[in-house]
Amino acid sequence: MRMKPFSANHKTISRAKARNAALINLFATPGLGSLACGRWLEGLGQLFLALAGCALILIWFFKVISRYYGLMFSDESALPPHTGWIGAGGGILLAISWFWSLVTSLSLMREAKNEKVETLKNFAASARALNPDEIIVALAKTPHWRQNGSVISRVFQFKDFPMAMQFVNAAAEIAEAAQHHPDIDIRWNKVTLALTTHDAGGLTEKDFALAKKFDELSVR
Repeated sequence: MRMKPFSANHKTISRAKARNAALINLFATPGLGSLACGRWLEGLGQLFLALAGCALILIWFFKVISRYYGLMFSDESALPPHTGWIGAGGGILLAISWFWSLVTSLSLMREAKNEKVETLKNFAASARALNPDEIIVALAKTPHWRQNGSVISRVFQFKDFPMAMQFVNAAAEIAEAAQHHPDIDIRWNKVTLALTTHDAGGLTEKDFALAKKFDELSVR
């Protein structure tokens, strides 16, 4: 089955990535951290306001400097009309950009926290090996996965190798957060994931919970 092209922009946001985005937004360039986490609308808006604000402040600064330099070479005793509103406007745009970035950063941190909580809920499932009847019910809820003894597996197919690798990297983040790791086989644009719970000696609820996560990831 050919999957939709996987987009890295919809990857699960880890707490570290959300934290780094907040640092970039608030202490470097407003909007860049938002863009790094796939918040394209907010990021572009914040970046535009920040650049516009900086441009206005630079225009104001050069106007002031040019006035003073002009006085050095002229007989005028007073400055030209005041244009401080340009600098003030630039400062206001920068403040709006920074505040907007702060709101987005808090949203990203909250999303990362919720994702972690959701992950813990999904994988706090019992490590007890499922009986055959329970496995049949679980497989019905994950129809793309196939059972082979004590292992379930699925082949994911993508447009090309880079798309496949983006999926693998995102899947690895989810597996690491869950502390439950699949076997991974990569064949150019095809990725095979296999799951089992070795400690339980068979399939558990954890395997099927992670399988659902990978299914969701593949269609984003």
